Amino acid sequence: MLIGWLGWLGWRGAPRALGCVATVLLAVVGCTTVTDGTPNANTAIAPAYRASVSVSVSASVATSSKRESQRQQSLTTQAVVRACESFVTSSKEAVDKVNDFVAAYNQGRDTTAVEGPAVDALNHSADTTEGDSNGPLSQQLREALNAYEDAARDVAKAMRAHAGMDEFNQRVNLFNDTKTEAVKRCRASL
Repeated sequence: MLIGWLGWLGWRGAPRALGCVATVLLAVVGCTTVTDGTPNANTAIAPAYRASVSVSVSASVATSSKRESQRQQSLTTQAVVRACESFVTSSKEAVDKVNDFVAAYNQGRDTTAVEGPAVDALNHSADTTEGDSNGPLSQQLREALNAYEDAARDVAKAMRAHAGMDEFNQRVNLFNDTKTEAVKRCRASL
């Protein structure tokens, strides 16, 4: 049979064919060799290996914890900056508009033209401060910003209701006090 096969390939292809057959036979014989022995752990180095793994895991946990702590601190800082910047910017506009209203009132002018912008600025400041104070802020800062929001809304309500000057002044004084406290808490948080 081999002669017929070699005849088919021709005498030139015969060495190649025999080389391929020999390679396949070596691979089959090489893969079927069984090694004698008994598998067992090297108990002399096992404690050192366990200690090495334990140190590696502890270092990994410490590094992960430190990174998470840094990430949380960064998120808190970003939240404080966002909340305080929006509060400071919007409260300045609200104070300017309320001052325009007070100036018109004190001069005996018609306050209709300045009342609407003052009320809108106060409500906008309260809304903006409320919207940006939902992040991870300290309890003291959150309380100070919430008190400012409430006071700003109260001044706006007093203006809309055309409250008497005593009531209006009481609300404005509370508004100023809460604004001062919120500024103080923002500075302490940064």
